[in-house]
Amino acid sequence: CKFRMNQSRAFWKWLCLAICAALLIGVAFYFDGPVQSWITQHQNRTAKIFMRNVSRFGDWPEHVAIGLALFGVAWWRGSKKWTRIFVAMLLAMALAGVAARGVKIASGRARPSVKQELGWNGPRLSSKYHAFPSGHTAASTAFFATLFFVSWRLGLACLPIPLLIAASRMYVAAHYLSDVVCAALLGIVCAILITRWLFKTKNRHAMIRDG
Repeated sequence: CKFRMNQSRAFWKWLCLAICAALLIGVAFYFDGPVQSWITQHQNRTAKIFMRNVSRFGDWPEHVAIGLALFGVAWWRGSKKWTRIFVAMLLAMALAGVAARGVKIASGRARPSVKQELGWNGPRLSSKYHAFPSGHTAASTAFFATLFFVSWRLGLACLPIPLLIAASRMYVAAHYLSDVVCAALLGIVCAILITRWLFKTKNRHAMIRDG
């Protein structure tokens, strides 16, 4: 009976989260135009240079470099816990990056910088039509969301990083609001999947060893 109650609670929890995510996506698409217009009207040289640098150094290679460096430190210090955490962060980021790349090519959404009426063009290989979703945002969110799920204080402290990266992608006219919102949700889902898989595997091995 208790197991069924827990299952029911988990079902309703995930259903509520799914509904909230769907509403958030709908709102993001609705405000795509107004947000992009506001950004276009509030451009200045200093902010543009700053945001371009954020976009440049907020891509997946920089996240990989940071993740590998932290993994090396954790391994050198003999911390199995943090070695596993940094591996999970890298795996979640890789999963989000691959998923985002596939959706980008399949959807063919034109970037805001592309002047044309047709926004969705179907499968395209040109980067001009890879707006949806934001790969930068998906990778960064997955990376730091994984950290949040295992250490919420550290994850919360790092939250401004993916938020700034997402803002920079909109500011440089590479993505719409819905592109970064959907990318962030994709990153969170990937972080959940990797965290649950990796740490459930660890707990299962511990139970087998202790049993």
